[in-house]
Amino acid sequence: MTLDDLNKLDLKTLADWPLPTKLVALVLLSVVIVLAGWWFDWRGGMEQLEVSKQKETELRGVFTTKKNQAINLEAYKKQLADIEQAFGALLKQLPNKQEMDALITDVNQAGLGRGLQFELFRPEAETVSEFYAETPIRVKVTGGYHDIAAFVSDVSKLSRIVTLQDISMEPAKDGVMNMDAVVRTYRYLDDDEVVAQKQQAKEQAK
Repeated sequence: MTLDDLNKLDLKTLADWPLPTKLVALVLLSVVIVLAGWWFDWRGGMEQLEVSKQKETELRGVFTTKKNQAINLEAYKKQLADIEQAFGALLKQLPNKQEMDALITDVNQAGLGRGLQFELFRPEAETVSEFYAETPIRVKVTGGYHDIAAFVSDVSKLSRIVTLQDISMEPAKDGVMNMDAVVRTYRYLDDDEVVAQKQQAKEQAK
């Protein structure tokens, strides 16, 4: 069939078309219907299907996470209990407000017990955090090298948490050493102080 024959075809005489022409026309009509259906209907459905697949993947991930958490719930509870117990043990190493003076005295006595001479022993302003307070003490001691080392060791062995920071040493006359340092002592906050600290944090957040 030539192009000229196709131009002569009339839809009104469709029933009289040759069989091959009818088949070709049927195939073309089917292709047009499929393309029109995809463009006007199926395309949106395919996009929605892709979105649904992505959502399904996300939900499966959330489900897997929740499932693992549920399976390990008892382990998480035990871990939390262990953390709380460890935290409580650490808090017991911190003195309360009434015991701070005794702790500062212990630090001072540790130096005097090693024969050191305090040129400076000055507690500074307390810094309050969420659960504890920190008091820095600036110290300057004079004594033999081994005595200063023993003093540092004694401080580290105190039953309470005490740290030495910003340590600097330099030789002095008569073979002795000068040591400048910041001794930091810590105490836990009383219940009233914890409440006040949380209230202050809320006000600052506003």
